[in-house]
Amino acid sequence: MIIASNVSKKFGKMKVLDNVSAACNKSQCIALIGPNGSGKTTFIKCLLGMVVPGSGFITFNEKNIIHDWRYRANIGYMPQIGRYPDNMTIAQVLDMLKDIRKSKSQQLDEDLINEFNLPALMNKRMSTLSGGTRQKVSASLAFLFNPDVLILDEPTAGLDPLSAEILKEKITTEKKKGKLILITSHVLSDLDDMITEVMYMQDGSLRFHKSFEELRSDTGEQKLSKAIAQVMKNN
Repeated sequence: MIIASNVSKKFGKMKVLDNVSAACNKSQCIALIGPNGSGKTTFIKCLLGMVVPGSGFITFNEKNIIHDWRYRANIGYMPQIGRYPDNMTIAQVLDMLKDIRKSKSQQLDEDLINEFNLPALMNKRMSTLSGGTRQKVSASLAFLFNPDVLILDEPTAGLDPLSAEILKEKITTEKKKGKLILITSHVLSDLDDMITEVMYMQDGSLRFHKSFEELRSDTGEQKLSKAIAQVMKNN
């Protein structure tokens, strides 16, 4: 579904991505892991078309994304920090995005909107919301348009335990529907029950991309946090 081929990127003299190649397919839930400054965010921005690689290329369903921006309609993105117009209400933000996506005839997925009890908060302005409620809005928007691919950046950050479990159950449900899900998170314990694959980046390079089961076998650790700690220790 998404294939990155020898993707490199420099900002000035700093090389932030170094010849990254990876294939991400349907029904996979992939943890994109690595220390701060490893290149994860830049790689995600390349997938989203927000950053153009200096060399290499990315394809979405076998089409080079640089030639076809419309692929983005198939991706739901949840940023680590959602930024919205402060003077707009939750309802206005949702309506604005629906209008931009021209989704009036599209089957919307409002499961998270309802499970997060956002209908009771629709008239609240974004400037008045807590960080956790903003996260709920961001998560709801990522899933709203039934995308084939979900890219979630620190999705449970700031969520209370119940809301985090609601979101994790939703991720698992969408994976079972055959969607591709890519998650970055520093809370590795959140990922144990969801992920099928692990991509580990360091210093701009993709050090490995393997199944979670293979990583467990290689390290002798069952928990992702302990397996990654073992990898980092060996490096």
